Amino acid sequence: MSLYPPPQIIEAEIWSTMPEEFRIRDTSPPWAAANKPGRQVDGFLEGPSFDKSGNLWITDIPYGRIFRISPEGQWSLVAQYDGWPNGLKIHRDGSVWLADYKHGILRLEPDTGDVIPVVTHRHSEHFRGCNDLVFDSQGVLYFTDQGQSGMHMPNGRVYRYDPRSERLDLLIDTGQSPNGLVLNATEDVLYVAMTRGNSVWRLPLMADGSISKVGVFLQLSGGLSGPDGMARDDQGGLWVAHAGNGCIWGFSQMGVPAYRVISNSGLTTTNVAFAPSQPDMLYVTESDTGNILRASLPVQGAAMFSHEETLGKQGLQ
Repeated sequence: MSLYPPPQIIEAEIWSTMPEEFRIRDTSPPWAAANKPGRQVDGFLEGPSFDKSGNLWITDIPYGRIFRISPEGQWSLVAQYDGWPNGLKIHRDGSVWLADYKHGILRLEPDTGDVIPVVTHRHSEHFRGCNDLVFDSQGVLYFTDQGQSGMHMPNGRVYRYDPRSERLDLLIDTGQSPNGLVLNATEDVLYVAMTRGNSVWRLPLMADGSISKVGVFLQLSGGLSGPDGMARDDQGGLWVAHAGNGCIWGFSQMGVPAYRVISNSGLTTTNVAFAPSQPDMLYVTESDTGNILRASLPVQGAAMFSHEETLGKQGLQ
């Protein structure tokens, strides 16, 4: 018996599809051997994020590619390098920041395509495998270090990095596959998707920079994987891409399941982003098919750091 009324069903539509010229056929890249064993992978899309011009930026993990998709749906290859880029967020200065499984946190210069290392280790120890990232309103970066952690080995990490002071803080190292992450409106709580634990954790951020009383905010069920990328709406609700379940859940700020956005192509809905020019439109990477989906929502997305002109305490994606 359900504790809540059934969520409202919203059907997504295909907005854009990876062009055939960018699909790499008849190959199984090293990334796929561990993450998609036995499958031919022509690309695996992640990291959707919009720049101020309305372009959607995405990553292609196994082939180290960064794409820019115009508002009209035209694809451009901006960069390709020896890495496995996953999460992507855009800085207010226009630079593109990447969480790369091989190399850590990188910065991409959009005009040149140059990829520059930012944070590659902590105390000379390499990261396990960085996954996703988010800026707060002051430009401080939070990112997940997932590696191959899971229920069998709950040693995934979450970090905070201040580019101004270059200070790097380890917040937790007990994560069950930490993945997407998002801050609440007042920036005193960090939500982290734990993919293999099929849950979203709540990390209270204390005044001294530490965390305390970490708990489970959401416990999901079903699917072939678990919660992946997340975004927040302007009412404090959380939108969670449930990879392997072919949907995006929309939860209220109290964790009540209010909406379920259904994919119309593929089950691997990996990540989400609200479009600033259409704040009620949610864009979704569906990684099995190489499709970008979108759905019109009854709420609007919270503003991202890259689009805020002032440094007040604002909402983020």
